[in-house]
Amino acid sequence: MYNVREVTKDVWWVGGHDHRLTLFENLHPIPKGVSYNAYVLFDEKNTILFDTVEWTSSPQLMENIEFLLKKYGRTKLDYLVVNHMECDHSASVTEILLRFPDITIISTEKGFMLMRQFAYNPDDYKTHQVKEGDTFSFGKHTVAFVEAPMVHWPEVMITLDVTNGVLFSADAFGSFMALDGKLFADEVNYDRDWIDEARRYLCNIVGKYGPEVQHLIGKAAPLLPQVKYICSLHGLVWRKPEDINYIVDKYVHWSTYTPEQKGVLLVYGSMYGNTESAAFALASKIVEKGMTNINVYDASSTHVSYLIAEAFKFSHIVIACPTYNLNIYPPIRDFLEHMKLLNMQKRSVAIVENGSWAVKSGDLIQKFIEDGMKDIDILNERITIASSMGADKAVELDRMAQEIVDSVNAAQI
Repeated sequence: MYNVREVTKDVWWVGGHDHRLTLFENLHPIPKGVSYNAYVLFDEKNTILFDTVEWTSSPQLMENIEFLLKKYGRTKLDYLVVNHMECDHSASVTEILLRFPDITIISTEKGFMLMRQFAYNPDDYKTHQVKEGDTFSFGKHTVAFVEAPMVHWPEVMITLDVTNGVLFSADAFGSFMALDGKLFADEVNYDRDWIDEARRYLCNIVGKYGPEVQHLIGKAAPLLPQVKYICSLHGLVWRKPEDINYIVDKYVHWSTYTPEQKGVLLVYGSMYGNTESAAFALASKIVEKGMTNINVYDASSTHVSYLIAEAFKFSHIVIACPTYNLNIYPPIRDFLEHMKLLNMQKRSVAIVENGSWAVKSGDLIQKFIEDGMKDIDILNERITIASSMGADKAVELDRMAQEIVDSVNAAQI
């Protein structure tokens, strides 16, 4: 059965939903699924497909396209615009080319390079190579191309239909989660149901490339007054001005590593529960002192993508970690490695260390941060535990909690 939705006059969503995949990029858990978005524009004479879908959704894509072609009295696709070559969007390119061999492919030089690398054989078909600043007329509709390298692959571009204000934004402004019948951001409670997955999507996949995202936002800024719809390759379509401003503001925060909220992320590792006990004692003390915006996670049982998303959200991070083989406890080490990989900065960090026969984790964590990360403020108060926290640590616990609360209250975001 076909499943399409109209974005605006003569522009249709023709993508697919995926609740079967468990790991996005075989890496990030997606318990609420994901969507693969593709769009069709029906001009006066020409029919244009913007991107395709992951291979498992290809039958749905083809059924959707065939239905709309019949609806408009058309027999074929005339153009395929490839904004992004990652396989969750380009895997069905070969099927499109087989079904519509007279189609013209529009992409960048690097887009065509990747098509050849993936054996899509674009040189066997009509092609039109575009670059930054180029425009192309399909008839009534004229589109403009803006290159967006490393957001998050080097070939990425975004395409603005200047006739109707539809921005085909590649992966930008997208999210995890299947659409489940919805299409527009104003059809959901975004702050309640979507923002956490949008943050986790952006920060884990594009977090490293904050400067490149900022560069794209800067280039796109003059076009934003023309944008009436943002059509990402994942997630919801943005169509209300206030909603477009909302998601652009979120991207400014995430891409500049500016915390969204004053608050505390407490991440702990614990082998037998002693470091965990200390972590929750500290959390309680922080709350007692008036800072209730605090989330606590066990690094061993929480996928690191969730920890990274929370780190991008909060202004302060507390790391409570035992010493393991004279080193940092591996789940905490993994969290730190991901923070470094994704260029995390502009945060304040407090350290709680534990060890039974050698307490090393605190010094190692501090050295890891100071040597490998930038613009991270390590708070002066540190709690050192020998096996388990006793009543003798009550004063240190209180001092650390107070320093964290004072630092959060003084934070500028």
